[in-house]
Amino acid sequence: MSLFSLRTMKWLFNRLPKRETLVPNFYQVGVMSLPVVALTGTFIGMVLAVQSYFQFRQLGLETRLGAVINMTLVRELGPVLAATMLAGRVGSAMAAELGTMRVTEQIDALDSMGTNPIHYLVVPRFLACVILIPALTVMADFMGFVGGYFYSVNILGIDQHYYMYNSEQFVQSWDIFYGLIKSVFFGGTIALVSCHRGFHCEPGAEGVGRAATAAFVYSFVFILAIDLALGISLDSLHDWFWPDHKITF
Repeated sequence: MSLFSLRTMKWLFNRLPKRETLVPNFYQVGVMSLPVVALTGTFIGMVLAVQSYFQFRQLGLETRLGAVINMTLVRELGPVLAATMLAGRVGSAMAAELGTMRVTEQIDALDSMGTNPIHYLVVPRFLACVILIPALTVMADFMGFVGGYFYSVNILGIDQHYYMYNSEQFVQSWDIFYGLIKSVFFGGTIALVSCHRGFHCEPGAEGVGRAATAAFVYSFVFILAIDLALGISLDSLHDWFWPDHKITF
């Protein structure tokens, strides 16, 4: 896995793929994922509103609900759940497609014709995930804002002014940057793990199915591990640059 990742980075910096190779991958990863990411983000916002409201009402802090929902979305749930959905939709498809190419010897045919398979097959998918998964995370965050606002204001009856005011006061630029940095690493992880499983697929239809399943499971585990490591690192970095910045209610 490490050698596979190093070879991918080598070809990425040596020579970028051609436009006709990049555009179909960008379309598959970005455009085709918009509906499921938007739907997921909307329901995440609504679920956060439902689960947080009753606890905050006991403390008399209903008007702070907007700050909690939006902070949780941009820092944690937006990037992680968007990456998880994409690992299932995009990662499994990558592993199945490349696994089928391995089983039918198409990857060997590319190699025999003098085309490096990693440069032609892996690098475009890696770039598509690294560039477009952060954009899809922004979409998930936005739809989560919309879903949380709609449920909180129209169904739970929270005052619109205080909902928006508290969101603006507590959600800072750093929080949005925090989530986007995570999504870049998540995208790269999904691409590398999925392509690696596809390239090393076992023979037969059963091997392709196992590769697709393993791509999602391994990607999900890596996403959670990287989320923990980045959370600790970014919080330490924030405290080092802004040691006196604290959130108070």
